[in-house]
Amino acid sequence: MKRFPILLIFCALSILSISASAKKLNVLIVTGGHDFDRKSFFEMFDSFQDINYTELKHPEANFKLGTIDSKTFDAVVFYDMPKTITDSEKTNYYQLLKLGKGMVFLHHSLASYQNWNEFKTIIGGKYHEEKNSPASSTYQHDVTFTVKVANPQHPVTREILDFEILDEVYGNTEVLPGVTSLLTTDHAQSSKIIGWTHKIENSRIVYIQPGHDKNGYFNPNYQKLVKQAIIFVSN
Repeated sequence: MKRFPILLIFCALSILSISASAKKLNVLIVTGGHDFDRKSFFEMFDSFQDINYTELKHPEANFKLGTIDSKTFDAVVFYDMPKTITDSEKTNYYQLLKLGKGMVFLHHSLASYQNWNEFKTIIGGKYHEEKNSPASSTYQHDVTFTVKVANPQHPVTREILDFEILDEVYGNTEVLPGVTSLLTTDHAQSSKIIGWTHKIENSRIVYIQPGHDKNGYFNPNYQKLVKQAIIFVSN
């Protein structure tokens, strides 16, 4: 039997270990502007063994997006809902798009920047907060509804079947016509399209409407959606 020197075996294992570690994705998670169950939310991300994350909090988050070396992260996950943004901070967004950095927007991020008209072209839609208007969007907590997979062949929804979830629904939201629908629902209090993808500049964008609290975070189908969305926009 042929024997290999212990040092050679150790070196080989070290290379394999480094290679496996190098395959991990590094993402920025932007939060702030809306309360949420931090412990449960980040427990979900801790369960993604092949994804490392760094949190950026508002009000500093938008500034920091322009200062971090773009080579050090693969995508940005937005779970925020800020009201205002400066022109220089908008430039940081546009720079990320030009660089092709993928973005995943979750839940209440759809209501961000009500007065920045270009934002809805980035995320692909809008939750309208204006009051007493036919365009006003609505919300309802603790609703059990069926999430239907509109595009089962897409990398974000691959191997996910229609599933039930207890979460918050948004009604009368605006969805831009150029997006590709990924998720829908027939619930009467919800808009029909609740998940989509599109491309802006060189960046892949995904929006997923559910994700209000631990009922969503700990739903295995929701976890798979979020994880596969991050992988998709990172490629």
